[in-house]
Amino acid sequence: MAYVVTENCIKCKFTDCVDVCPVDCFREGPNFLVIDPDECIDCTLCVAECPAEAIFAEDDLPADQEHFTELNASLAKVWPAIVERKEPLADAEEWNKVKDKLQFLEK
Repeated sequence: MAYVVTENCIKCKFTDCVDVCPVDCFREGPNFLVIDPDECIDCTLCVAECPAEAIFAEDDLPADQEHFTELNASLAKVWPAIVERKEPLADAEEWNKVKDKLQFLEK
């Protein structure tokens, strides 16, 4: 069971989670992060570090976020690894907790 980054990360892209990941399983897109399910070791460290509360265990995903499992897996194959914390997007705080952001995902 891997962990999954969900919708609330879109247009925020806080990277606090990246700092604590012992296996560098995060991948970075223009305005979203994903977890590579083949690299994730289920350590749970990233969950507590996410200011957007956007990371869930695969088995604990809210029903309306289940499609993010496949989205994380597919984007992890094409996006580069991110191994160091970076500044969040400039307007991240404004987008944090905004609902229905999937339409803004930049692939």
